[in-house]
This record gives sequence, C-alpha cells and structure tokens, in this order.
Amino acid sequence: MTTEVRVPTLGESVSEATIATWFKQPGDTVAVDEMLCELETDKVTVEVPAPAAGRLVEHVAAEGDTVGVNALLATIEEGAGAADGGTKPAPKAEAAPEPAPEPATPASKPDRADVEDAPSARKAMAEAGLSRDQVAGSGRDGRVMKEDVLKAVAELGTRAEAALKAPASRGPVAVADAAREKRVKMTRLRQTIARRLKDAQNTAAMLTTYNEVDMSGVMGLRNEYKELFEKKHKTKLGFMGFFVKACTHALKEVAAVNAEIDGTEIVYKHYCHIGVAVGTPNGLVVPVVRDADQMGFAEIEKTISDFGLRARDGKLTMDEMQGGTFTISNGGVYGSLMSSPILNPPQSGILGMHKIQERPVVVGGQIVIRPMMYLALSYDHRIVDGKEAVTFLVRVKESLEDPRRLLMDL
Repeated sequence: MTTEVRVPTLGESVSEATIATWFKQPGDTVAVDEMLCELETDKVTVEVPAPAAGRLVEHVAAEGDTVGVNALLATIEEGAGAADGGTKPAPKAEAAPEPAPEPATPASKPDRADVEDAPSARKAMAEAGLSRDQVAGSGRDGRVMKEDVLKAVAELGTRAEAALKAPASRGPVAVADAAREKRVKMTRLRQTIARRLKDAQNTAAMLTTYNEVDMSGVMGLRNEYKELFEKKHKTKLGFMGFFVKACTHALKEVAAVNAEIDGTEIVYKHYCHIGVAVGTPNGLVVPVVRDADQMGFAEIEKTISDFGLRARDGKLTMDEMQGGTFTISNGGVYGSLMSSPILNPPQSGILGMHKIQERPVVVGGQIVIRPMMYLALSYDHRIVDGKEAVTFLVRVKESLEDPRRLLMDL
C-alpha cells in the first residue's frame, strides 16, 4: 500500500513553503513520525513527519522547491523493509536503458507546457501583469521561480517594479576580490524581515520619541524577591515582565498606540497582545504574549522564557507570531545604548529597550550615580500624535521607576 506525504497546514495566511532539507532519501526505511523533511516558511520552519512506516519511494519535490499547502512531497510504500529489520529491498530488474537524448543546444528551451510553475512566481506574474512566455524559467524543466519574475520585471521596467523590486545590483568588483567573496541565498525568513521593515518605512509616517528611566526601583525589587519568585513559580524573574506590565498599563490610557489603520478606518484594540522580539540564528522573530494585561508576572515570564527557547530551535508556530497589537524590542541584551526601532506593521507602536548603564544624574539637587536606561518609542504619526506618544512613554517611565504603581493599577 502506498501512502502519500503532503504539505501540512502552515498557518493563517500562509499558502506556500520552501523545502529546506530532506532528511530521508528514496530507498530509506522510515518509521512512523520520523522526520522526513523540513519546510521553511516566511516566519517558521515546519518539520514533516512520516505518516506511516515503510520505505520512502520517491521525492516528488526537491530541496529548494516552493510547494503549496497539501502539495504532494513524497510517497511511502507501507511495510516495506520493516519485516527484515529495516533493510532495503533488493532493487527490481530494470529495463534496458533507452538511448540518451541529444543534449539541447544553448539556444533551445524545454517544452514547458506541462511544467508547474512556483506558486509565488504565478502570483508575482499576475501582480506584474506578465504572461508566462515573457519570463524565462531557471528552475527544473524550465520551471518559473519568483526570482525569474523579479528579473523579468527589472528588465522590462513594468509598473510592478516598485512592488516586486529586486535587490539593487552591485557595482563592478575586481576579480581578485570576487574570489574572496561568498554568496549565500537569503532564507525566506530573512527575505520576509527585509520586506516588512522596508514596507514599514515606506507606508507609515514613522517618528521616534526618547526618554530615560532610572532602573533602581525595578532592580531593587527584583534583587529582593528573585529567589522567592523562582522558588515558588519555577521561573526566573527578569526585566521583561516589568516592561510588559508597564506597557499594558500605558496602552490602556493611550489607546492610539494600541490601534492600527485599516483602509480609511482606525481599529482600536481593547486587548493587549504584546509581541516580544527574540533574536535567533536565522533572524528576528516576534512571538506574541496574548492578553498580557490579564496575566501576572509569573505567567508573563514563563511565556517569554518558553518563547525564547523554542525560537532558538525554530519550534514556534505561525499562530504564536500573529495578532500582536504592540511590540517590545530589547537591544540592550546585545549592548545597544540607543537605537530607533522600526515598526512591526500594521502596529502603530514599538518600544525599544536598551542597555542599563550607571550614569551621574541629578536627584534632589545632588549628583548621584544611578542605573539608567534609554527608552525609544517609535510610532505611526498617522494615528498617534506627539502628545500621545510622549504621554505613553512617560507612563512607562513612571511605572518602571515606581513598580508599586503596577500593583495598584496607577
């Protein structure tokens, strides 16, 4: 009996993925739930397990191919190789090989009448107003890839160039320098990050306001209770929990920072889904702490800790990275003293945390040394006025400098 291996559901609004790695090759024996391949989407990687035990017959799609949801990936011959300890069955007698076809001349093109182009390429051609015969396919058997469409758009100078703009071409490079360079194809995650960040700059009227916060109150409270907190809740008391709670309090007062534009309407959110930016080896991801305003410190810290561990292993799901209403980015963990974070569309606000550094400040007419942190709030000026942005950041500052305000909902 033959079992088909198909692309699983990838998440809301995600219709395709790229085959990153095949772990099993045709002829290999596989067990139920053993990983066959890994798919890479715009945000996460998805492992595809074997639905049945047996022998992997063939790969229908190769590494690097773009596949849609429910597309056929491979086939498994159930039970094959299981009875004899997993050894591969003897190969079947093959018919005499047919004469090799004459190699195609450089000017010839393969017959593409029955070749299925990449879904992303079909979409790109539709957006650019290009017909299939206007694009030269570079994929297997002349298959048109998205990169081919981008190249055609650049060459033809169509109006879709702005939407499907290819990376700027490089200037002349000396032969000696070119030999010392290495080219690595951008992952889908990195391409998505680049596209979304540029979209944010092109679309939003982005502005950043700054302030600084004395972290003495938070650090003192944390040092006093961190051991008891960890003993009771089985998780560490970090700084992020304080920032998440401070932001949820401020968002309730300044609703515009928790809103987004939808066409000609402004959508105000009466809930706080806080995205927490997490760095991974493959790029930045933003899992979302849902209903953070309804959670206590322990639940927030546990959720963020779990996100961090699974983000590094590429185990976050699409659902966990969608639906955020506001984002917090912590550049301080890498030593950043000051930066201007870029909005995470369609959100209208993002808070940038930075390095805690002891600095001389004036308190009560006296110069004292305090642990200070610069805060940066980038916001969409189409929705958020300057007064609202400054008010929001001041409320965050007040909550952090006197954490008792968080407990008393002030």
